[in-house]
Amino acid sequence: MISPRRQINLLFALQLISMGAMEMSGPFWPVHLRALAPSDDLFTFATIAVYIGPMFGIMLTSSFWGRMGDRFGHRAMMMRALFGLAITQFALAFTGDVWLILILRFLQGACAGYIAPAQAYGVRIEHPTRRAKLFAFLQVSTNLGSLAGALVGGVILDYATFFWINFSAAILCCICLASVWAFLPVIEPYPHRDLRAKGPRTSSSNSINLLRSPQVVLILSILGMLLLGRMVTQAPFSMYVLSTFNVGNWVVGLCYGLLALGFVASASLWARYFEGKSMRDVLRGMSLVIAGCIIVVLLAGVTRSILVFTAIYFVWGALLGATTPVLTSLVSRSVSDHQQGHVLGLTQSTAQFSAISGIALGGCFSQLAGLSNVYFLVGFVYAVALFLAVVVRGHLGRAKQPSHIPGG
Repeated sequence: MISPRRQINLLFALQLISMGAMEMSGPFWPVHLRALAPSDDLFTFATIAVYIGPMFGIMLTSSFWGRMGDRFGHRAMMMRALFGLAITQFALAFTGDVWLILILRFLQGACAGYIAPAQAYGVRIEHPTRRAKLFAFLQVSTNLGSLAGALVGGVILDYATFFWINFSAAILCCICLASVWAFLPVIEPYPHRDLRAKGPRTSSSNSINLLRSPQVVLILSILGMLLLGRMVTQAPFSMYVLSTFNVGNWVVGLCYGLLALGFVASASLWARYFEGKSMRDVLRGMSLVIAGCIIVVLLAGVTRSILVFTAIYFVWGALLGATTPVLTSLVSRSVSDHQQGHVLGLTQSTAQFSAISGIALGGCFSQLAGLSNVYFLVGFVYAVALFLAVVVRGHLGRAKQPSHIPGG
């Protein structure tokens, strides 16, 4: 049996590979659908739905799968998710019908949802005081996968067809599935009767208790707004870069991945910086980070230099590295250990709802107001997030017992 540290390193590698496999197609679905859609109306709908579909599936099922992980083990949920990703990627590789692609993408999200069980499995391995660093470590893995996947997908599309992107992704998911089965040990879940032994916190009331927690709701609200702003550019991104800068697909993949690279470069540093700070201090820092995001996205909307645009994406990613891991660790520490799968599933559902809203908003806005204005919409969304963070911080300032971020 491998040591806990090696298990966490393996989780890092598995998340990098599996998320990279998914991101190989991420920036290029609009390009693929443009060749398949028989009408402009269907193309407009499909470029939004192809991203919203899996997110909607995750949003509907993530909390359920989290509860199943709490009861039956998170390793089993990881294997289920990887199996779902592999099967749907194989099917997508051989599908040329727009509507069938959209159905498969929804099923991909509903059957998969790998990140939440991987995080919950890691929580069972890692010491509680290192939880913030654990989430930062796994988020770095996700973003490295995004960078590598987007670059590899762009290269494949320049030299081959979209079929090979999905087919290669399916093979990689199968390899990850075999690795989880072979190398990660089974960690027995907490006995189900323990869930009933905590007074009124029965399994039927967990969702109500979590959603009635002001701390959980406030953190999820801020996290949701930040993710919504980030995802506004998802659907129109490839078309924007190709039409504005007249570059190849590999440059689109590079720009798309540089956001992830900036996240990777900064996430651990941000986690260390926020270590031990009160929630009010965290929100003050987040307010400055969001203000920085507003500046860089407005610059992205006005520049016509591809070099400046790529640099901006790296800086944007570096700022975003301050957000998700720290906020997720706060949510995790707000509940007991036997609810980790559930609360992390709820976090994933919130993230997917925000992403769906952002993608839909960005796709519709780019069609109505033009691609050239999409980054100004991102700036507006971030301004709303900044206002929310300031209001919440003021509310916490009036509280008698402010919460604290966990140490690392």
